[in-house]
Amino acid sequence: MATTRGPGSGPQLSPAHWVKMSRKPGGLLQEASHQITAGGSAGLVEICLMHPLDVVKTRWFGFYKGILPPIMAETPKRAVKFFTFEQYKKLLGHASLSPGLTFAVAGLGSGLTEAVVVNPFEVVKVSLQANRNAFTEQPSTFVQAWRIITADGLGFRGLNKGLTATLGRHGVFNMVYFGFYFNVKNIIPVNEEPTLEFLRKFGIGLVSGTIASMINIPFDVAKSRIQGPQPEPGKIKYRTCFKTMATVYKEEGFLALYKGLVPKIMRLGPGGAVMLLVYEYAYAWLQENW
Repeated sequence: MATTRGPGSGPQLSPAHWVKMSRKPGGLLQEASHQITAGGSAGLVEICLMHPLDVVKTRWFGFYKGILPPIMAETPKRAVKFFTFEQYKKLLGHASLSPGLTFAVAGLGSGLTEAVVVNPFEVVKVSLQANRNAFTEQPSTFVQAWRIITADGLGFRGLNKGLTATLGRHGVFNMVYFGFYFNVKNIIPVNEEPTLEFLRKFGIGLVSGTIASMINIPFDVAKSRIQGPQPEPGKIKYRTCFKTMATVYKEEGFLALYKGLVPKIMRLGPGGAVMLLVYEYAYAWLQENW
């Protein structure tokens, strides 16, 4: 089957072949399974390599404390991230948008969808990382999740606390991340030498993750304040996304909205490149061999 090198991840089918595939039993399902498997693989590799740098933002010891929730989340999370990006991109292709805008809007949609999936895992992860008695009491992931549900339920005060900030964080990040990566990748010529081509993609992915991190970090700060321990026990100071940003700005200044930027870039710069490369190469391999 002929393929075309589209602006998205990996080899992409031409419109004519999409029609042919839709007539084949399991054709579209197979394509979706490739995207989901490749996206899950990208998430697993990225979290295993980069999780310690995420913990640095919260505490200096126990770098793999709280890794189980993100490991459990990364496979479905990144599967949702890349699969929905491809699907939104396909839908937006019929909306007469420019290719550059299509990538950004599809990224925004994928980020909002991803946020809904990942937020409960983020609540559990942050509560584990912020546990001051980590060396004397180390509850399991499931125990901690049950404690949150029992105490505060499944809503915006419990397992879905900070959802609006998470929507902002992932929506803005993916909009910039995918929009920048695929647009710039189309501008810079492909290199026929495999190593140089790998470096070309890695470099674009690194810059994509870095810029996206710099733009979305105020949402990340708000999410951490809302989901983390409150300054005064028993009193909720940080409740909603934009109100939390306003409070941080008023009390601590503009730079407080960029706390943790260096470790965030250290993780999501190379981590973003790793994800895109693992996804693209895994997706291409699955299309060729499965």
